[in-house]
Amino acid sequence: MRVLLTGHQGYLGTVMAPALTEAGHEVIGLDSGLFADCLLGPAPADPAGHRVDLRDVTAEHVAGIDAVVHLAALSNDPLGSLAPELTYDINHHASVRLARLARDAGVRRFLYASTCSVYGASGGDELVGEEAPLRPVTPYAESKVRVEDDLTALADDDFTPVFMRNATAFGFSPRLRADIVLNNLVGHALLSNEVRVLSDGTPWRPLVHAKDIAEAFVLALTAPREAVHARAFNVGTEQNNVTVADIAAEVVEAVPGSKLVITGEAGADPRSYRVDFSRIRAALPGYEASWSVKAGAAELVDAYRRFGMTEDLFKNSFTRLAKLAARSADGTVDETMRPREAGVGDN
Repeated sequence: MRVLLTGHQGYLGTVMAPALTEAGHEVIGLDSGLFADCLLGPAPADPAGHRVDLRDVTAEHVAGIDAVVHLAALSNDPLGSLAPELTYDINHHASVRLARLARDAGVRRFLYASTCSVYGASGGDELVGEEAPLRPVTPYAESKVRVEDDLTALADDDFTPVFMRNATAFGFSPRLRADIVLNNLVGHALLSNEVRVLSDGTPWRPLVHAKDIAEAFVLALTAPREAVHARAFNVGTEQNNVTVADIAAEVVEAVPGSKLVITGEAGADPRSYRVDFSRIRAALPGYEASWSVKAGAAELVDAYRRFGMTEDLFKNSFTRLAKLAARSADGTVDETMRPREAGVGDN
């Protein structure tokens, strides 16, 4: 199968590309390159593809493609809140436009990277499944809800959108992100000997390893149409429904000598939800998210030490807001977050 993978030079895309290739698919990448140089350790062998902003995709980019795995987005809540109008432009409008182009080109399956943060203000201790009310509290999560709605309207006998609502990702990727909770806490513990939690530690978070996300997408790509057509799937495992304080405790254990500091200075976090993952296990036989928070913390400690994580890298290369601010300051992105050097073409 010829698969167009958007965001192939991002945190998840760099893990997804080899997983798709190992499953026997021909992978064509598409990425603006905003974070292509955010590397920890050796550079990965990227698939051939297109260096182009998602907003500038044309019919040529989806010609001859069998399926799209769509990861590209402004990728977290703080970044989305910084420029909400761009979040909707890129994450919502450009995603729906890509889907329309794909459908018109004869692409049969479109896997969309959504998020469990669509349940944002669910609260309570009950597990939320895919039919639960959606209560997004950030522009990032709201953009995901809008895309799911619009792609559902595009579904027909020949075009199958699938909504993969990923839990909060963690784990090592050659193109690291340090601004997601477990990756962030491990870095702070190694660099400062403190595991610093700014909330009161009580919000629930569902976590899932990047490799477990990739496995879910690989299985969804070839699952029977009737099992996945226009359906949403929470991606993760109930075992990783944990509080922020639980995550911090695992990091303290993984980094001997570190101490837990819960400041509470950020106040109560409205984003709190525990998630039910039974639907994906039923629809994709054999799927089981296997990475625990404990194993992920240990993996990150090893990678950070082995590849020489520094405070400068941690704060400036692997934190999305800081990286974009630096690129804006040096003129390599314009006011719309388009790379100035980007253009349609092969890389």
